[in-house]
Formats: sequence, structure tokens, C-alpha cells
Amino acid sequence: MALAQNSTFGAMNTDLKNKFDSIIFDLDGTLWDSTAKVAKAWQKAKEEVDYVKEDFTREVIQSITGMTYKAIFEKLVPYLSEEKREEFKNNAARYELETLHTEGGDLYPELENTLQYLQTKYKLFIVSNCQSGYIETFFKTSGLEHYFQGHQCYGTKSQPKWENIRDIVNDHHLKTPVYVGDTQGDHDAAGKAGVPFIFAAYGFGKVNGNQIADIEQIADLRKIL
Repeated sequence: MALAQNSTFGAMNTDLKNKFDSIIFDLDGTLWDSTAKVAKAWQKAKEEVDYVKEDFTREVIQSITGMTYKAIFEKLVPYLSEEKREEFKNNAARYELETLHTEGGDLYPELENTLQYLQTKYKLFIVSNCQSGYIETFFKTSGLEHYFQGHQCYGTKSQPKWENIRDIVNDHHLKTPVYVGDTQGDHDAAGKAGVPFIFAAYGFGKVNGNQIADIEQIADLRKIL
């Protein structure tokens, strides 16, 4: 499965209707913004130990969004031993899910209306580099699970995002999927999986590549797809 990608960098491509059978979404920076709640949770984990130096602000969380959990903590606390880093990572992950379970993240405007429209034309999925339980927490707090036919995350198999995208494509027998994400990592993973990429420019990252379209808000998908 592969589609020829045209050069529409920095613009909205309006010639994409009826070209895909499915849409695979990134989560953070694409469907919702949970960075304020994650920062709160990780800061709580930090305050329980005496070996982490950094404070975890929303800006810090935004800077690592899209990375795998393992890579995140290797970057943020490189001075810790493997044992201490793993201990802190597990505590941060636990507080993160607890906080999001009760407070949720911030859904992007027009998200449900957009999913409702897209569901009538496409099969919808999520592939994220998050921990196990994170997508389920998104579903529970947002009430949007019924729009999606499947999902995959780093925490399930500890494999790269492109392999998780490929698994979704293969497991659900998708013929012409497209991936929507907000970081260079999303772009690169989609490309490696052989899936065209739409850049969510309202998210946390920047992309230098050959995406088939840029969108300035999630609702733009109703115009181009």
C-alpha cells in the first residue's frame, strides 16, 4: 500500500476527497492537549523524591510530546541511573493516568463534530507513542471511543510508531489510509510505514517534509476529506 505524495507544504490540499478509506490519528497535539495535566502529575511525582532536579512545566511537556516514554525520561533526567529513572518514570506514569482519569485533557474545538462527519466516510484509528492505558483514558474522559475502530500505542508492544501504524493497516486490512499528526516524528513514522501524512499545524511541532496537506484546526479535515 502506498500513495504518491504531492508537494503541498504549507497549504491546504482540497483535492483529497474520496482518496482514502481510513484515517489514523496521533493523539497529543492532534486530538487533545493534555500537557497542563501531565505537567501537574509529573511535578507531583517529582516532589515525592529527592533525586530529580527539574521542575515539569507545561512548556517542558510540550517539548517532548510525541516521543516514546523511554526516550522522554532519558532526555529529561539523563543523570539518573537506569534503576532510578525507571522508578521515577513509573511513578510519573501512574500519577499521569490518575490525573487525566479525573480531570481529562483539553479537547480541540470541533473535535466531536469533525469525528462524527469523518466516521460516515472513513474508518478511524489512533496510533500514539503513549503508555498503556493512556488512549483508554482519553476515550473514557472524552466519551469519543465509539468513533474509533481500533488503536495502538508504544506501551503495548514497545515498538516504534511506524510499526504500530503498519500493524493497524495490516490488522484492519486498510487499503488507502492517511495519518494525521503534529510532529516531525509523526511525519517520519507515517512515511516509513508507507502512509501519506497530514500535518496538524495547530499542535506542538513543526514539520519539514512532504506532507500532503497542512491543517490549522481539526475541523479543516471536514473541508479537505
